[in-house]
Amino acid sequence: MGWDAHISGHSAGPPLLIGVSKKNQHLYLFQQRSPLAVKQSFVCTTGEMTGDKFIEGDLRTPEGVYFTERRLDSGLDPDLYGKLAYTLNFPNPVDRLKGKTGSGIWIHGRGHAVTPRETKGCVALYNPDMSRLENDLDIGLPVIIAEDLEWNSGDSNAPAPENLEVLVKQWALAWQAQSDKFFDFYDSEKFTKAQGTTFAAFRQHKESLFHHLDWIQVAANDVIVLPGPDYWVTVFSQYYRSPNLTSAGVKRLYWQKEADGALRIVGKEFLEGDAALAQKLEKEYLQRVTTEMNGFVDAWRSSWERGDLDAYAQYYDKNANQGGRRGVEAIREHKQVVWRDQPPQRISIKDMNVSLDPRGVQIRFKQKYEAAGNYSDLGLKTLVVAPTKKGWRILSEDWRVL
Repeated sequence: MGWDAHISGHSAGPPLLIGVSKKNQHLYLFQQRSPLAVKQSFVCTTGEMTGDKFIEGDLRTPEGVYFTERRLDSGLDPDLYGKLAYTLNFPNPVDRLKGKTGSGIWIHGRGHAVTPRETKGCVALYNPDMSRLENDLDIGLPVIIAEDLEWNSGDSNAPAPENLEVLVKQWALAWQAQSDKFFDFYDSEKFTKAQGTTFAAFRQHKESLFHHLDWIQVAANDVIVLPGPDYWVTVFSQYYRSPNLTSAGVKRLYWQKEADGALRIVGKEFLEGDAALAQKLEKEYLQRVTTEMNGFVDAWRSSWERGDLDAYAQYYDKNANQGGRRGVEAIREHKQVVWRDQPPQRISIKDMNVSLDPRGVQIRFKQKYEAAGNYSDLGLKTLVVAPTKKGWRILSEDWRVL
């Protein structure tokens, strides 16, 4: 018996999804636009032999969750592969975990009208149908292949199955915190088999980075959750920053339920994004950080305005540089002397701008300072702020008169 897949609409469903029923020899293009619906359907043909694929050359079509990887539109045998083909990522990490072998599983055209079960394992459509599907095909499109397929419209506002959207966010926060809890999200034994590298080596590499890096920022955006035969796949845009590296791409995490009922990661895939994706994710990251900096700067300004030296000092890194004064203790001593004679009364900030800096983020704004004795000044303030394990901290502070 093969896998009978059930597809339902929910909050983390993909905008587009291909479903293949080997039993009915049909390919469906699903679109989730509240609710889930079939946008197009086509007669297709799959492997000559029935059942799930396990061994290279067994003439079976694999069952599970896959993704289109490469577009092939030249050098194809027109009768066998038509004018267009997309490769799939078989075997995926769970396939490797199960010991499945083989390669070269595609969705492709066919130069003649298709008949049931006539491929060596691929999914094939008659050329005119492949042409009609082409406009919706793209790299990274999810493909669910099953013995049989059923679906319902679901509720596009319903939470993601198995709380997986939340789990991905928690995984990203644990990574960002450089916490040992990050490793608890993984099944070490299964991960080793699926990835072809030991979990011990993976952990050692991460722990080395945690030790040497002052900070890590991880954003997991637009999480998609997909059901597999005995696993789940989460797909999301990942933006990673550290003092020595920035990367943007698409991450896939493969989850299985353990004996204790917990879902753990058994495999992963990462695809480096192009310039457009990197620009998009950087913009989203900067928008989020700008919101955080608005709150951070206002709280810092408020502690300064109140003359609360203890609260004010907590916003600075221990090695912070403030106008030539080095270290938080030197900054504290200077403010203590200045505020004794001229306590601050009002600090106003406007025209704040936040940008990326190799050390974290740079914040620039116009600052008007008023203190006792009718003292006031107006200047341009520049802060460089880093996301330390204790929260955002000021690394450097410069001011020039306007």
